[in-house]
Formats: sequence, structure tokens, C-alpha cells
Amino acid sequence: MQTYPPFSIESQRFNQDTYFGRLQRCFDIVDPRTLFVSEKTLQDSIKMIEDFKKGERNQLTDAQLWRARKIKEAIIHPDTGEKIFAPFRMSGYVPFGTLPVIGMLIPGASFGQVIFWQWLNQSHNACVNYANRNGTKATAISSFIKSYFAAVASAISIALSFSYVIKKSSRLSPEMKLFASRFVAYPATSLANICNVCIMRSGELKDGIDVEDENGNVIGVSKIAAKQAVFETALSRVFLPAPILIFPPLIMSALEKTRFLTKHRRLIFPVNVFVCTMSFGLALPFAIALFPQQSKMLKEKLEPEIADKTKSLFVNFNKGL
Repeated sequence: MQTYPPFSIESQRFNQDTYFGRLQRCFDIVDPRTLFVSEKTLQDSIKMIEDFKKGERNQLTDAQLWRARKIKEAIIHPDTGEKIFAPFRMSGYVPFGTLPVIGMLIPGASFGQVIFWQWLNQSHNACVNYANRNGTKATAISSFIKSYFAAVASAISIALSFSYVIKKSSRLSPEMKLFASRFVAYPATSLANICNVCIMRSGELKDGIDVEDENGNVIGVSKIAAKQAVFETALSRVFLPAPILIFPPLIMSALEKTRFLTKHRRLIFPVNVFVCTMSFGLALPFAIALFPQQSKMLKEKLEPEIADKTKSLFVNFNKGL
């Protein structure tokens, strides 16, 4: 049975100072059931939260209020207040992102297949990064376009280079070439993810992001906080594809040698889909839980003119997911 602490707008249900607490929150964030929430349920959830802010609890339980907050935060951007398109929500990342992951892990894929699946994966990643960015400052559409093309170009070029080297290698047996080809996706995807995040959020690095004191009051716009936010997001994007693009090839290489799949070759693809989906679904919350979405920074590390505006020891800012 789930337990719920007293409801609060300012604090989280789970302790965000610990990895386990952030992991529990991330499982809420990526819960695909929120994709099927009706508009009425969403608006009711928003109203519950707004009424609570006004001091009107209306006999609602802590459980009801926490569920309402979960629904709102899964669908509504914390900075812009706008609905995030379902495929680009973190709760939609696994359902809508599994197909390109499966495609990228096809062993012995042709150059055309490599190009198509890397393009599809980076297209989805670019939209997810944009939809879940820090929204306190406007992001120019030109930044999105630059990020998109840079990420796609880097992913495709890296993947094709690795594929070419593997296929042309005279030292690898056909079996080893097939095995090695399964791992092409990881270096291509992780490096492209870094490129994607950095360019997509270059506006934040240039102009800074809002930072708040411990009472939630905006005290300034900081480029230093923006650098930390982008760095932490990019780092999580390196860890994110590791279990997704490394574990399934290892697992499938072992399973394909079993007596069952040797006799039932037609089941290899559905088993591969299951393995990829499970790896993706489990890896996502573990990766994004590495850093809290609402990051903290010692005020002494900020620009002096901002640090002087608050007596708080720490300042907070939205890192983005």
C-alpha cells in the first residue's frame, strides 16, 4: 500500500536529496498511464492544485492531491504552463521511442537502415529535449533547427563510420562482425545526444536562466546556473542510452544461441522487442534520476550581482529533463 506524506506545493513527495528519492519521482514522471489521462481529469487535477494554493482543500486527501500533482506535472511544462505534446513527454519517451531503438539494434543493418533509424531516433530526441527544456527564457526556432541537423548529422556520420570499419575489417569473423554491429548505436547516440542538448539549449548558455531563492522568488538570470543545468542534462543523456543500447545486444546474443530460439527463429524479433522495451523502460528513470530536476547551487558560485540579492544559502533552478 502506497503511503503519502502531507501534501505540499513547494516540496516533493519523495526526498530529492537522495538518488532513491529522485528515482521514485522519476518512475512517476515516466509513468505511461498519464498519456491516457482525459482532458477533464487534467483540468480537475489543475483545479485541485490551484484551489490548494488558495487555501481551499475541499476535503481532498493527501493521496488525491499528490495524484493530481503527478498528472499535472506529467503533462504541463513547469515553466511555460503549456501542455507538452504526448510523444515528447517523458511519459511518452519509452512508448514512442522504443521503435527507433529496436531499429538501431538490428544486427548487420545496411547503410540505408543505419541512416534511417539514426535519423528517426535523433528526430524524436530533439523534440523531447525541446519540449522539456528550461522554459523561463524563449528558445529561438533557429536553435532548434541547428540542434536537429547537428544531432542527426553527428549520429549518422558516427554510426556509418563504425559500421564501415566493422564491415571492412579483415580481422573479424562474420560472427564477430554481426556481434560488433549491434553496438554501433551507442557511441553514435550518446555523442549525438550531447550535441543535441548543447545546441538546443545554447540560448540558455548565452542568456542565462532564472534562479530562485528558497522561497521561490526569482532573484536573477544566471549564465552560471545555465551551464550547470545544461551540463547535468547532457551527462544524463550519455548514461541514458548505455543500458538501452548495450544490454539488449548482450542479452539477445545469448538468447539467440538457446535451443528454444534456435528452433523457433520467428520468435527472435518479438523477443528482441520485449528485451528492448524492458531495458528502455527501466533505464530511463535510472538515468534522469542522476540529477534532480530542480537543481540547487550555492549562491557563492553565482554571479556576484545575483548572489547579493538573497540571504539564502542555496538558490534553485529548473534543470530540465
